[in-house]
Amino acid sequence: MKAYYSDHFVLPLPPGHRFPMDKYSRLRDLVGNLPNISLVEAPAASDTQLLYAHDPSYLTKVVNGKLSDAEQKEIGFPWSEKMVERSRRSAGATIAAAKTALQEGISGNLAGGTHHAYRNRGSGFCVFNDAAVAARTLQKEVNSKLKVAIVDLDVHQGNGTASILQHDSSIFTLSIHGENNFPFQKELSNLDYGLEDGCDDQTYLHALNQCLDQLDDQFKPDFVIYLAGADPHEGDRLGRLKITKDGMRCRDETVFQYGLDRNIPTAFSMAGGYGKEITSTVDIHYQTIQTALQYQLRY
Repeated sequence: MKAYYSDHFVLPLPPGHRFPMDKYSRLRDLVGNLPNISLVEAPAASDTQLLYAHDPSYLTKVVNGKLSDAEQKEIGFPWSEKMVERSRRSAGATIAAAKTALQEGISGNLAGGTHHAYRNRGSGFCVFNDAAVAARTLQKEVNSKLKVAIVDLDVHQGNGTASILQHDSSIFTLSIHGENNFPFQKELSNLDYGLEDGCDDQTYLHALNQCLDQLDDQFKPDFVIYLAGADPHEGDRLGRLKITKDGMRCRDETVFQYGLDRNIPTAFSMAGGYGKEITSTVDIHYQTIQTALQYQLRY
């Protein structure tokens, strides 16, 4: 299985910044020891690819360092050339994983899941929306009739994704998230399922199965982009849910089994994770990779 990484394009952050940038290199170190996996440096998404989902004036501001202080604050990262390059590579990794999955059944991005980025602005540590960019890139560059489902299981709603794709009937947006969590003003996905604080494994997995059944009934995708956020885990300091490590594994198995049962290629990204201990977040992401690897061998 191919997995694409971009952690060596380091985004310089001030001391004490709350984004856990180290998790990506730690994850790659672990994944590199797994058999049957090939780590590949992520390509950079081109301007053309980014413009499938983003406004030209926004892209120009990002590339040329013209984001205002307020815009940088909303993103949560100070602007730098390295920020631009890393954001391109993160989107490029999901594009590459998606194209690989079409050929090999399953592939992943060891970062990505930047679902708070809107068409014309960044937000919540997200500069470019990799899932929206990748879905549109597949349709523009590979198969114009491809029906793509974005299954977003980060604990925060995929508001940017929902907004960008709200009038696009060829891409289905599904978000299962904490109802009382960020973003506090939600957008309208094709299917939203808001969970109460303290949600447990049984409730979570029931919701997931119910939503995947609805996805099947309403859309029948040809391709899945899966945001495998680690932040529903009980050890996450921002998640507010009580999903155990075993529950997270069952979640991943459910999504990958959905694709396998229907012969639907699946590309996945890590999305969010803010564990009280960074090792717990890395461990959940690593478990997702291990689970994906088991399913890749069955395709």
